[in-house]
Amino acid sequence: MSSGKQLLVVDDHSEIRSLLTRFLEQHGYQVQAVPDGHAMRQHLSHQEPDLIILDLMLPGDDGLTLCRELRGQGNEVPIIMLTAVGEETDRIVGLEMGADDYLPKPFNPRELLARIKAVLRRQPMAGVPITPEEVQHLHFDRWRLDLARRELRDDVGVTVSLSTAEFDLLRVFTQHPHHVLSRDQLLDLARGREAQAFDRAIDTLVSRLRRKLERDSKQPQLIKTIWGGGYMLVTDVRHGN
Repeated sequence: MSSGKQLLVVDDHSEIRSLLTRFLEQHGYQVQAVPDGHAMRQHLSHQEPDLIILDLMLPGDDGLTLCRELRGQGNEVPIIMLTAVGEETDRIVGLEMGADDYLPKPFNPRELLARIKAVLRRQPMAGVPITPEEVQHLHFDRWRLDLARRELRDDVGVTVSLSTAEFDLLRVFTQHPHHVLSRDQLLDLARGREAQAFDRAIDTLVSRLRRKLERDSKQPQLIKTIWGGGYMLVTDVRHGN
């Protein structure tokens, strides 16, 4: 049965493109596969996928460059980065550039399938009407976080783009204000069963959130670092419309 979700695979190995296309189509996804960044840009110019599977090592612009380019354009399409050898540095940089998840090669296609489902579950349901009773807003400082639509707006109504991972982490902070949360707690609460023991990923995501939330990210006033403990949201949070 088709899920209706459209996936874009960007990998320069034709065998991997063919394997993933067949496997993911068997599991109900619509799949397009391209070999490089140029072809990816052409595809995105006329069609927006629900998720991109992006190889790190590509001819021409690599996956990190392409990921940074998309996020710089305000495009928050979920991205799962494929890293050639699972290097920690590559994973950290990939998350810093805005990737939502990563998977080291070689990988089991079923693990990739599980990651795809997990990332897509955290996405808002486009086209589904939300009644007033279902809308949940969390207000803190000059921000309003809409949990139903997964949107962040400032006090004048301007929407700030958040990646899936950024939204999940901010949701955890706003649901636990004035509590010191360790990196492991943040990772578990934000990612659930998909969490990995990868502390520095949290540091990277916190830095990204600070750049978007704080008036001066170098002197953060909302998300404080608690030395030896973790992080804490140090402002009150209230519920309401």
